[in-house]
Amino acid sequence: MARTAVLGAGAMGTACAWLAAQRHDAEVTLWARNPDHAATIGQTRRNDRLLPQVKLPPEVLVTADAGAALAHAEVVLVCVPMRGLRQASQLLQSAVPRSAILVSTIKGIENETLHRPSSLLRQFFPQQPIVVLGGPCHAEELVQRMPTTIVAASDDRAAAECIQQRLATEFLRIYANTDLLGVELGGALKNVIAIAAGICDGLGFGDNARAAVITRGLNEMVRFGMALGAEPATFFGLAGIGDLVATCTSGHSRNRHVGEQLGRGRSLRQIEQSMQAVAEGVLTTRSVQQMAMQRQIEMPIVDQVCAVLFEGKSSLEAAMDLMNRPLKAESSAVSG
Repeated sequence: MARTAVLGAGAMGTACAWLAAQRHDAEVTLWARNPDHAATIGQTRRNDRLLPQVKLPPEVLVTADAGAALAHAEVVLVCVPMRGLRQASQLLQSAVPRSAILVSTIKGIENETLHRPSSLLRQFFPQQPIVVLGGPCHAEELVQRMPTTIVAASDDRAAAECIQQRLATEFLRIYANTDLLGVELGGALKNVIAIAAGICDGLGFGDNARAAVITRGLNEMVRFGMALGAEPATFFGLAGIGDLVATCTSGHSRNRHVGEQLGRGRSLRQIEQSMQAVAEGVLTTRSVQQMAMQRQIEMPIVDQVCAVLFEGKSSLEAAMDLMNRPLKAESSAVSG
């Protein structure tokens, strides 16, 4: 039987374990770092705190034992938050089979090093092929078998196509992609723009404002991606505009929720204390702004989101500062 290991028992990890188990020839393990969390899911077959919509089939082994989770795994889905990826990689490094394909569902950029998920994983797993999943994919909808379409990106085309074939179902369509950099940047950047869209909603602005943030946010994503060497076309696909629209408009979006609450006047500390899951865009904002400053990339929306999150600027003042920037022509898809 083909064995798939899933690392991280959050909402996406739980959904991925359920997804992998849809294949009749699959053997699936789900690793949770917290033994109590693993035991609870193993007994109830549900992740009541983060993804109560689905019951895991009995074939899924849930464990806090890394060795048991990873033994003989052919595919390893990495679904831990970006902030915990380095520590998890250190912990699991010796247990991951060298022949396994690593598949990242993580959307963020590490603050201290500015590593993307794949570049950080490459430090610990230099021999394994790495595939990145991107695109609009809310775990809550996936486990309800709602039609979902994503991309599997890798520098190793064969690895991307392998994951494409292995995870695709009648309700999950997967496209192969070779622009790993662009797919990862799209996944990280759209979370920052989603915070801005949420701020607009929290302030009571309408559809006009949200549409403008999405459009001008895409402009910043393309400009940033091109400066780092990504393919512009990637940002007009599922991992770019597709994921951006879903994250900026969905009630499932944690990043949009953070922005909405900021727009309503709550502090970041209050918001994060009230949330069960991690909003990756909060820390990613710092990383993106730092990278943009290093390369002199104009990112006005990112700058204002950073000011609201970390510098005490009011949401309304940030919105007005964006609206009152010097007027210019919309001369190209990457204009500032």
